[in-house]
Amino acid sequence: MKKYQRFYKLPLHQLPFNRSLLSIFILTFSIFHASCMFYSMAGSIPPHIKSIAIPLVENQTAEFAMAETVTDNLVSKFTKENILRVTDEKSADSIMKGVILKVDDGPYTFSKEEAVTEYRFTVSMKMEWLDVENDKVLLTKQYSGWGAYGLSGDISTDGIDNDGDGAIDGDDIDEIGDPREFATKVAVEKIAEDVLNDILTSW
Repeated sequence: MKKYQRFYKLPLHQLPFNRSLLSIFILTFSIFHASCMFYSMAGSIPPHIKSIAIPLVENQTAEFAMAETVTDNLVSKFTKENILRVTDEKSADSIMKGVILKVDDGPYTFSKEEAVTEYRFTVSMKMEWLDVENDKVLLTKQYSGWGAYGLSGDISTDGIDNDGDGAIDGDDIDEIGDPREFATKVAVEKIAEDVLNDILTSW
């Protein structure tokens, strides 16, 4: 009995414990917590909807190949987030349709000498989420997103926060590739994030 009484008087951080068991407990708790978060998010969607199709969006602008670029980026973002399984229209429980309404690409920031130092590429879209089984529109809304780029041709050294995440150039591993293509990708990803947020909070 005296052997155990010795431990009662010790502070919690001085008590003996099995580090292996503690590591297993922490890992198990982390997995359980992540699973609960995913269930909580997915649980706000109508229960019969497990998948989504994203067909080629309609392009009402004069931007060449914009429909393909926007659609590819939407599919990529939805696939990455994995809230709903992305599949084809024939087997999907829901369909996300999009229309590119407007594309603005113009100067945004100027130097003291009034030279353009930053351009902003903005995409405006109308998105519509359809419930296939019930033939019902679940969400319809207009969205816009933007990406920034300079004239240097190298977004990894242009001194611009191209994707608005607070990191610039060497501090941002995402800032690579063609400036305008990257700006388009960032703009569409922001739209996709807003759509996903609305999907998860509207039910």
